[in-house]
Amino acid sequence: MGAQQHWRKAKHAAVAPPPPQQRVQYLRLRAGPHQLAIGIDFVRELLEYQPLTTLPQMPPPLCGMLNLRGSGVPVIELAQCLGLPAAAAQRRSCIIILYRADSQPAQEIGMLVDEVYAVQELACSEIEAAPQLGGLLPDHFIAGLLREPQGFTVLLDASRLLSLDELAHLFLPPAPSAQSDLLLQEDGHD
Repeated sequence: MGAQQHWRKAKHAAVAPPPPQQRVQYLRLRAGPHQLAIGIDFVRELLEYQPLTTLPQMPPPLCGMLNLRGSGVPVIELAQCLGLPAAAAQRRSCIIILYRADSQPAQEIGMLVDEVYAVQELACSEIEAAPQLGGLLPDHFIAGLLREPQGFTVLLDASRLLSLDELAHLFLPPAPSAQSDLLLQEDGHD
């Protein structure tokens, strides 16, 4: 009888509500024709566009250095990082200062975008994994897709944008392959 009473208590016990869905915030922006988003955790501040100091022999995605309260901060043009042509800065252009405190040393980089819209909060369930299309789509900066009524917004991987190795891969021309060296030797050119 004691077991039945225990069973009855468990049956009539209040059911715990499901845990609240984890929500995350994203900064919505535009680079070229693309609507994009980046996790707000990496965004330190937003600045109006201001002239940048160019450096000799600057590689294409790097558009200059910004004097940010006495510190030099490199600024990359997001459109060029994504394989889009460079565009002249316009009235709505903005520099997003990204910051990564967990790296040694702490990294700070500016990212030039065409426009910043707003901060949006979404449930984690509204984020699709990045598409796996092999070499058809350069996915090195894509963290996922934000599901929205009008389609998808590309979610950028801020940690990869802040990675010096990833940026160096963009800046440096591809090294000649061993196969191209063999072709030169076969042609008789020494």
